[in-house]
Amino acid sequence: MKRLLLILTLGIASASGTQAQATKASASVPGPDAGKEILLVDAACGQCRLGLEGKSCDLAIRLDGKAYFVDGTTVDSHGDAHAKDGLCNAIRKAKVQGDLVDNRFKATYFELLPEVAQKDK
Repeated sequence: MKRLLLILTLGIASASGTQAQATKASASVPGPDAGKEILLVDAACGQCRLGLEGKSCDLAIRLDGKAYFVDGTTVDSHGDAHAKDGLCNAIRKAKVQGDLVDNRFKATYFELLPEVAQKDK
């Protein structure tokens, strides 16, 4: 397992720009577990968008109407949090797996979905 993490880390270092960001995000939380349900949740900065108390920008999800901070990945692992579509400025959809432990979501899988373009009415 350590060898695999080392290989992933070296791959991140050798990748460029956007590719490095995508590899880093997938390296922080492994792929989905086929034996567990994948949940579709709202994801955003807990402080900026989901009303959680804190001192910095931290990744959170909203599950069943309640917001939880996420452990296992970070707000910065999923692009520029302060970009127009970043997690401090937009609530996005994500596919996740994990467990609620001590009022926090322990992610074993986290995939931020592409932002859906809003159609003019």
